[in-house]
Amino acid sequence: MKILFTICARKGSKGLKNKNISDFLKYPICYYTLSAYDLFVKNSSAYECELALNTDSNELVEQFKTTNIAFTHIPRTEELAGDRVGKIDVIKDTYIKMNKPYNYVIDIDLTSPLRTEKDIEGVLEALIENKEADLSFSMTTSRRSPYFNQVKKYENGFYKPVENLGAVSRQEVPSVYDMNASIYAYRPEFLLKAVKLFDGKAVAYEMKDTAVLDIDNPEDKELMENMALYFYDKYDDYGKIKKNIANIKNRE
Repeated sequence: MKILFTICARKGSKGLKNKNISDFLKYPICYYTLSAYDLFVKNSSAYECELALNTDSNELVEQFKTTNIAFTHIPRTEELAGDRVGKIDVIKDTYIKMNKPYNYVIDIDLTSPLRTEKDIEGVLEALIENKEADLSFSMTTSRRSPYFNQVKKYENGFYKPVENLGAVSRQEVPSVYDMNASIYAYRPEFLLKAVKLFDGKAVAYEMKDTAVLDIDNPEDKELMENMALYFYDKYDDYGKIKKNIANIKNRE
């Protein structure tokens, strides 16, 4: 079974300057995603995996080259470099340019570094196990609900729940989840024809709810680094990611 892993990251950022080439706990932030990928590959002998980096950042390419992880650089085209371009278009572009047959395409995001190899496996298995599904993604339990304690301002100027079911407790409303933008897995036949993510039938895998944050501004980064220190110390699966960085770095 062949899997194409994609990492899609453009240069620059409006919220946090150069976030995709920034340091995270003294290492380039890409090392954490590459470490999780490396552990998945080493511990999943049933899969033949390849990695493609789609970027217009020469600095990010050079950071990848400081590791022993094999990858193919797909230069980001100008039309796909804007901040209003859907990521699914970039993943599709990467898949097409690799020009090889794959059973699945898995995208892993650089600015969501708190993931484990088991999270990658969980998203993939969710898709494999449901033959009707076109894609799967990682998610976390939402701490707020549009049916209960998320509100919006209506035309009369007053606030009410986004979806008002008249519930008096959270237990009375449907469960909702946050997409945490960490991992997506696609069947290639869907990816080629998709315009939007939910054009297809989606299934999901639930990650730890405190690992929901991705990095969009300096405060996010500071919070995530403090969360990461806690996770690496308390949970073995997360600690393995940090420890494995020593194995993926090129020896100086």
